Amino acid sequence: MSGSGTAMARETAEAPGVVARLMQDAAPALREAGKLFQAHKPSLIITCARGSSDHAAHYMKYLTEIVLGLPCASVGASVVSIYGRRLTLRGTIVVAISQSGASPDSLAFVAEAKRAGAPVVSITNMPASPLARLADVAIELGAGAETSVAATKTFIASAAIAARIVAEWGGDAAYRSAFERLPDALHAASGLQWSVLEDAVAAARSLFVLGRGPSLAMAGEAALKLKETCGLHAEAYSSAEVIHGPMALIEPGFPVLMFAPEDAALATNQATAARLRAAGAGVHVACAAGADAHSLGYAATGHPLLDPISLIQTFYGSAERISRARGRDPDHPRLLSKVTKTI
Repeated sequence: MSGSGTAMARETAEAPGVVARLMQDAAPALREAGKLFQAHKPSLIITCARGSSDHAAHYMKYLTEIVLGLPCASVGASVVSIYGRRLTLRGTIVVAISQSGASPDSLAFVAEAKRAGAPVVSITNMPASPLARLADVAIELGAGAETSVAATKTFIASAAIAARIVAEWGGDAAYRSAFERLPDALHAASGLQWSVLEDAVAAARSLFVLGRGPSLAMAGEAALKLKETCGLHAEAYSSAEVIHGPMALIEPGFPVLMFAPEDAALATNQATAARLRAAGAGVHVACAAGADAHSLGYAATGHPLLDPISLIQTFYGSAERISRARGRDPDHPRLLSKVTKTI
């Protein structure tokens, strides 16, 4: 990791250790989440989250659907907090993700879920928060204080525990055992540097960040971080959707970052990368060496569905360095604060 001394760099470097502790410390709560799942046998998982936490929820959506064959949908908290709608939530489990566990809209949504009879699992970094107190099963991230406005270690911990919940609910032996290797993979990912990407993006005005399936959630998180820490107009798209309307924006040298782990979407990601290059884009693909002629490389976790977490670990280091190269302070983005309490 960078020796810049920023809180963002320091907290990103702490993430592998946080995940290692979390996999041990959260074991009792994970077992309770498993019992909840078996008792209710839901036909649908509902998530409630905002910002980076919603990207972790989006990652969980894909894992729930791919690993369990169980639909997962995000429901906007404002449906309850602003529009005052009562919800029918029979046959669901609600997973609420919030670093602070204190946003009024999320709390209103969870209270409504409880009224409607839906069990709630919370993921938060604040064990004494109102959200944790409302939940049937409260999972504490145990990430410690995060002082940089840009969430890094809490996001990685949220994504890891969301993936681990899905493992508790089902999945094959390979998926379950991969969690034992995840902290080591994140340590390796923390030591990688995507210098070519950093040089290309530092002077850019805008770019696309692409992914598909579970890596699409990480594309959304990466685009958010580039906006808030680097002042870049970054937009996240599915590598399937970008070739529709957004491709009209491509011009010579337009930068594109693609997350392309070795999962079932690799071939379609490769085809999209080739098409974008043919249109003149400068495409940088975070994939295994040999999967692309201009591969950035990444630290494999031992399971393709967990590789997106490794990809975002490495990306955060790049985002911190790009921010400083652009003369910005990644710890204190303009107009932003650490905790945003949305009504």
